[in-house]
Amino acid sequence: MEQQFGKKYLVYLYLLLGALAAFPPLVTDMYLPALPVMTAEFHTTPSAVQMSLAACILGLAAGQLIFGPLSDKWGRRPLLKSALLLFILATLASIFSPTIEILNVCRFFQGLGGAGGVVLSRAVATDCYSGRELAKTLAVIGAINGIAPVTAPVVGGLFSDAIGWKGIFCILLAIGAVLYIVSVPFRESHAAGKRYKGSLRSLFTQAGSLLVNRAYVRYVLIFGMANAVLFGYISSASFILQNDFGLSELMFGVLFGINSLGIGSGSMLSLKLRHIANASRIGCAGMFVCSVLQMCSYFLGIGFWGYEVLVFVMLFCVGMVFTSSTTLAMTEGKTMIGWASAIVGATGFLFGGIVTPLVGLGTIQISTYCVMGACSFVSLLLSYKACRAQPAAA
Repeated sequence: MEQQFGKKYLVYLYLLLGALAAFPPLVTDMYLPALPVMTAEFHTTPSAVQMSLAACILGLAAGQLIFGPLSDKWGRRPLLKSALLLFILATLASIFSPTIEILNVCRFFQGLGGAGGVVLSRAVATDCYSGRELAKTLAVIGAINGIAPVTAPVVGGLFSDAIGWKGIFCILLAIGAVLYIVSVPFRESHAAGKRYKGSLRSLFTQAGSLLVNRAYVRYVLIFGMANAVLFGYISSASFILQNDFGLSELMFGVLFGINSLGIGSGSMLSLKLRHIANASRIGCAGMFVCSVLQMCSYFLGIGFWGYEVLVFVMLFCVGMVFTSSTTLAMTEGKTMIGWASAIVGATGFLFGGIVTPLVGLGTIQISTYCVMGACSFVSLLLSYKACRAQPAAA
């Protein structure tokens, strides 16, 4: 790699991939501290405002299924520029949305454009690296993917009082414009000779060959369940911390930043294990135990500190699962990198989108812990199934 591109370009590429991986989580989460205020401003219900988050997540899922496969045929560079341009236009429309319904539609297209960044960051990494180097690169991307969702509200908490949700969207607009400019020096990583030569129709039927790969599907589902646990936490935390525990928007953001260290640490620790599949099994078990203890903590009335400590440990486990499951899935899908990345990312955001409105049903803490417990239990079963099916990898 260094001989082909040069050391300076590889540093640029690493920074670009990291920024692209962080971009979609910033889109979904930076405005979270303003959700209660938006409920009053649009004269609607918390569930309707939470749908703006769900719409964006579903856009992120759908966009990856579009930009990932198309990049296998047309290359990574043109698809990246198209995705960033779509994001810029959708964000501009979101700022001027007069109703919550129009905002939700704009948020879907905002997510659609933001999807290009995260799906292509994994695809480019797999184009350029293999083996242990690929694992390290995907670990960095996985850590950023996990850290960004919980650090974005820190920025939102700092600025939401002063500039409101529209001001936060203006920041997102500026970030999109900067990324578009920064992506100009990016060199195509998917050579013309390796691109898919068939028709567009046949391109979108190629996913079937990945979906019959049981090992790939297991790792994708494990990643999706871990993402569901993360988004269950993200979508409920502003209401739990501010309404149930009485924290300010600023303290809410600060705690999110502290918790992000758990995800980053878990992602990096997974590389220290001799077999990376073990990180998946340990992380899934940890998520399940923490969700059960959170429910017990609620009924025992332990309060804020019981909630916070268990959340930090749970996010540490989520970080372990992110890195291990993504690396193993992309390794299994190496023959169709764009599709493999698209399915991984789309599954994660799809599961997150399904979970987001569920945690708002009934008593929010109880519903959140139930959702987290169910998802982590399924991920635990899948991880043990994967270990038995592929003992050498485990």
